[in-house]
Amino acid sequence: MLAHVHIFCFVACYLVALVLELSRLWFRSGLRGIAMLGFVAAGWVAHSAFLYRSAMENGIGAAAGSPLSSYRDWLLLAAWVLVMIYFYLACYHPTTHFGVFLLPLVLCLIAAAQLWADPRPFPREPASRVWGVIHGTSILLATVTMFVGFAAGLMYLEQAQRLKSKHVPLMKLRLPSLEWLQTVNSRTMLASMLLVAIGVASGIVLKLIALGQNIPSVPWNDPVILGTLAMFGWLLLHVIFAAFYRPIRQGRKVAYLTLASFLFLVIALAMVLFVNTKHGGVAADGDCKLRIVNWNHPPTTPSGGRS
Repeated sequence: MLAHVHIFCFVACYLVALVLELSRLWFRSGLRGIAMLGFVAAGWVAHSAFLYRSAMENGIGAAAGSPLSSYRDWLLLAAWVLVMIYFYLACYHPTTHFGVFLLPLVLCLIAAAQLWADPRPFPREPASRVWGVIHGTSILLATVTMFVGFAAGLMYLEQAQRLKSKHVPLMKLRLPSLEWLQTVNSRTMLASMLLVAIGVASGIVLKLIALGQNIPSVPWNDPVILGTLAMFGWLLLHVIFAAFYRPIRQGRKVAYLTLASFLFLVIALAMVLFVNTKHGGVAADGDCKLRIVNWNHPPTTPSGGRS
């Protein structure tokens, strides 16, 4: 049954939900909201089934890669979490058009996963499996948080422009209050910084583990590592500066800062997708650059003894 679930299944559901969301800008309908949430829920279930099947396929066999560890699965997971956030907001704020901003981001993540991301899973590394989960999960959640902050920043600027111009918009786009959006922007910046910090710290631990086991690891000058460190430095600088300078946490300033943080994220994702990197253990030419260690059967020396 799961073999028949393809990316097209949940992409089609999200596209229909987006069309229904956009139609709310021009006319009202009592049943449309239920239909929209129904398509989102159906797409999310298909999305979950697709990820589950991918995890099972990559998690079976001694030489299999780590489940849900490829760049493609990573982007699909980010889209999956973003859909959950949208569904929550749509249920608790039914009159606000969150989907106009969030659903296109979901579709962009899925498109990037399908068109450009490498579907091959990373090799297993039992000694660093726990830290690998922490590293990947924290970076994943930081990515989703920045996407939410980006959408909130766009909504804040649109709402602020409406109030400043004092005119009735042509489209009936309902947005949250400026106070609510300002709070979301500030909290997403803080949450992103903390999550990226966990990702950086766990990445350092992974590198130290590899060095202790004499296993080749990702070099410090890898483009993905440099991009992640630059993004963390930017977020940390913002949080420290905001702690001492209150106006930066208010008004358009925080919205512009979340948009700038999203730019750092886009650059980091572009490095993962298009730049030759050893991050994750797979180089651009497809050859595995990390030595895979079988802990049940240690490698032997040329003479036949254990090394």
